[in-house]
Amino acid sequence: MSLSVLLASAPSPGPGGSLDEAAEQAGNAAGWVEENWSTWLSTGLRILLIVAVAITLRYLIRRALTNLIDRMNRSAQAVQGTALGGLLVNAERRRQRSEAIGSVLRSVASFLIMGTAALMILGAFKINLAPLLASAGVAGVALGFGARNLVTDFLSGVFMILEDQYGVGDTIDAGVASGEVIEVGLRVTKLRGDNGEIWYVRNGEVKRIGNLSQGWSTAGVDVTVRPTEDLEQVRKAITAAAETMAKEEPWAERLWGPVEVLGLDAVLLDSMTVRVTAKTMPGKSLGVERELRWRIKQALEDAGIRMIGVLPLQADGESSADPTAAMAAPSAYASATSPQSMATTPIPPPTNLNKQ
Repeated sequence: MSLSVLLASAPSPGPGGSLDEAAEQAGNAAGWVEENWSTWLSTGLRILLIVAVAITLRYLIRRALTNLIDRMNRSAQAVQGTALGGLLVNAERRRQRSEAIGSVLRSVASFLIMGTAALMILGAFKINLAPLLASAGVAGVALGFGARNLVTDFLSGVFMILEDQYGVGDTIDAGVASGEVIEVGLRVTKLRGDNGEIWYVRNGEVKRIGNLSQGWSTAGVDVTVRPTEDLEQVRKAITAAAETMAKEEPWAERLWGPVEVLGLDAVLLDSMTVRVTAKTMPGKSLGVERELRWRIKQALEDAGIRMIGVLPLQADGESSADPTAAMAAPSAYASATSPQSMATTPIPPPTNLNKQ
């Protein structure tokens, strides 16, 4: 049978049947909506409440952390121009440390709040979170193994900043490099070397830190004089020079204790060494050592004390020139019987030659 014959023989729906079906479908839809609208409304309100609480809580926590960091920076700037600020507070170091700590705390707070809110929203939709959490755990482990160096650098940087191991302006020895800290980051620390080069040191590569700018430093000077000098006169000259230096600026601020003459550090046949030390401001020991050497040398010269390396004074009328300085060393070729002269004498030709 053809398609036209089948269509012609099929009963056509009447107008009454189509209206009844439409009404029945509309009633079923209305009933389904009426049964579920309360669930939809409660779920939507719960989601809106979760989002509102998360956004509000995130804003309040970040605002509190920002105000705390600003207060710390203002307290550092308040003492920057004072003597206490010059000795104990580095404003740039304090600012970078507080900003780094604030950035870490804000990021952690945002991650925890928004992550918890996302999980609560998924739970409101009746989604099983167990597979999702398991997948996230596996992905986290894989990421941790793949980027373990990055994670190590980040965690090391966080602990270095929290423990205040060093900061901007400090002179440190990090093992792999040494110099002045110019920037502290969560992953990399920038150092300015002695020759002006910039070292980028990964925080995870630092196994030890020697901070030369915390606490105090020690300036040490060795004074080498002749063994025939009077030790009491040497001590008096060094003490007088040190007391004069301690009363003058800026050395009065850089010296944190009296200059001490510890005594003889070494005694040899032709010299003896006197050890002098002083406690100084952190990072100022080299400048104090140079100034101490300068003043001690002047004081010893004024006292007539000779140091090793200084030529003795010549008496009046005595010539300091060596009379044998212009004389040449004797030559082995001056003697005709010396082996060198005989070796250079030409061999005479033979007198009698046999003719062939």
